[in-house]
Amino acid sequence: MRKEKEIWFAAGCFWGAQKFFKLVEGVVNTEVGFVNGKTENPTYEQVYQDNTGYAECVHVVYDPSKVSLSRLAGLFFRIIDPLSLNKQGEDEGTRYRTGIYYKEEEDLEVLTGVFKRVKSDLGVEVFPVELEPVLKFYTADEYHQDYLDKNPGGYCHLSPEIFKLAKELKGE
Repeated sequence: MRKEKEIWFAAGCFWGAQKFFKLVEGVVNTEVGFVNGKTENPTYEQVYQDNTGYAECVHVVYDPSKVSLSRLAGLFFRIIDPLSLNKQGEDEGTRYRTGIYYKEEEDLEVLTGVFKRVKSDLGVEVFPVELEPVLKFYTADEYHQDYLDKNPGGYCHLSPEIFKLAKELKGE
């Protein structure tokens, strides 16, 4: 029996992050939504105003026997600019901040190790990527789910090449 695990990635605009993680072998399901804000049941329009405290994110359900949390987190760092505060590509605002949000305490040790490695690789002590437990998550409207699959020419701050490489990138 497969025991699936969950993780939440805020990587700027959630459309591209969802498309990317859907392509990773071992990812079972994805959905876009809003993480760790102040209000109950926020709408996209409310989050877009940048006053709810929520970040756009992709909720990833994965099979740890096929892909490790370390690999997923490593791939996350390949699709963001970890030194950019509240901005990814042309998208700006606190709703586009970056972060990894976990549910299980055991995941914190793995994620802390990934963060430490990335900071070392970058030669920095700190960067504005959050690492926190998921406190609140609300699924975005159906319109936003699999948006880039439904709208192949839709805007995305991620390079089209990154989607081609999603299965090949190594997160370790």
